[in-house]
Amino acid sequence: MATQFGGGTSRRGPDLITEELVAVLSGTSSFEFKPLFDIVYANLRARKPVSGGEEMMRLRAYEKLQSLVSQGMVKKTITKAGKHYKGLASLASFVPFTAFVPTVLPATI
Repeated sequence: MATQFGGGTSRRGPDLITEELVAVLSGTSSFEFKPLFDIVYANLRARKPVSGGEEMMRLRAYEKLQSLVSQGMVKKTITKAGKHYKGLASLASFVPFTAFVPTVLPATI
């Protein structure tokens, strides 16, 4: 018999790192990881949800970026100069959790 641990719901908030990666990579330019991380980290510090230190954030951001690459939303180009990441058209279909704004429909009488 399998034992299930934990509840059916999660208390995690929205994934802010992925949201920032999508926001930065949605532009037309491509980035190496270090400049990309610098922009994402500065944006997260401005929003003040940074916790765990810069190195932990760097690891989490790299993991999230590789996840986007494996899902086919970001193109990874390897050259002699380094690895460059560029958002693809499928990245536009990614809807961050906090971007959802419920609309109020008029009541019918």
